[in-house]
Amino acid sequence: MSENLKRLTAAGVSIWLDDISRERLRTGNLAALIREKYVTGVTSNPTIFASALSKGDAYDAQLRDLATRGVSVDEAVRAITTFDIRWAADVLKPVYDGTHGVDGRVSIEVDPRLARNTEATIAEARALWWLVDRPNVHIKIPATVEGLPAITQAISEGISVNVTLIFSLERYRQVMDAWLTGLEKARAAGLNLSGIESVASFFVSRVDTEIDARLDKIGTPEAKELKGKAGVANARLAFAAFEEVVNSPRWQELRAAGAHPQRPLWASTGVKNPDYPDTLYVDQLVTAGVVNTMPEKTLDAAADHGKISGDTIRPFYEQAWNVMAALKEAGIDYDDVVRVLEEEGVEKFEKSWTELLETVETELRKA
Repeated sequence: MSENLKRLTAAGVSIWLDDISRERLRTGNLAALIREKYVTGVTSNPTIFASALSKGDAYDAQLRDLATRGVSVDEAVRAITTFDIRWAADVLKPVYDGTHGVDGRVSIEVDPRLARNTEATIAEARALWWLVDRPNVHIKIPATVEGLPAITQAISEGISVNVTLIFSLERYRQVMDAWLTGLEKARAAGLNLSGIESVASFFVSRVDTEIDARLDKIGTPEAKELKGKAGVANARLAFAAFEEVVNSPRWQELRAAGAHPQRPLWASTGVKNPDYPDTLYVDQLVTAGVVNTMPEKTLDAAADHGKISGDTIRPFYEQAWNVMAALKEAGIDYDDVVRVLEEEGVEKFEKSWTELLETVETELRKA
């Protein structure tokens, strides 16, 4: 048992694993991480599934069955991914029960090729919710402009949602509005609000990667001094925006009706720059009521040498605003940064989905 992860949990941070594979499930590794490293949830994405399928033999038997049935590649991908999500949800069910449905969650993403299509995203979210058929699943919907009404619709129907690919503060506020509207519609329809969970995945390291590259191009000493500060500052200000919303009369009314808050989830927490501490996006984003989803490498680093020292968000709002002001002064166009990151995020997941389809197609031929 890691004392660092114990302290992180005690500080009110839910630790989720940003990875899934059938090998991890069949060996009992996920169950071990729940016992030994305080893991209380799992997130997945197309890249993670593409990687899992390219290694080992855990999927061979199912692939042979799918090939024998002659199913389409798209159907095979859905069968394979939802199988893993159901299994992980069952492993995490005791955590779900023990936290009254707040944690013990497993996320599966809608087909990222639908990110710019509202109606198709809604239909896919319904299909995944039905197909996985577990109360502790989250359906991941991207925070594109077209994704916002899909988030509202899914939540209004009682579907728990993980909103993904959030980079900008403005878009995050729009996400929270979409979530609140969905809850209001669910209440009007007579649904039990306490059963609808949502998290908002705010991406961290990719912000630093993009802004650091721009600061290097600017090249001044002042610009270089700001490297590695934007991701944490942006996330801290996102939490400030979250606090504004949960202190609003609109939210208080929904809470009184049984709703749970849409927790901020720190995503993209693996440190890309080797010059930075490998636990940067864990140590610097600690406060009660958030989720941090980590790749296993980051989880292990946090367990081994994380520096958990109380709340590292709320006391640093002013510092975060100062960082953002200094970035603007240095010539960083924040709106352009977050636009590029969203476009790249959708493209990367589309590419990974295509790779996943190609991998499954190849494996079906071999099966």
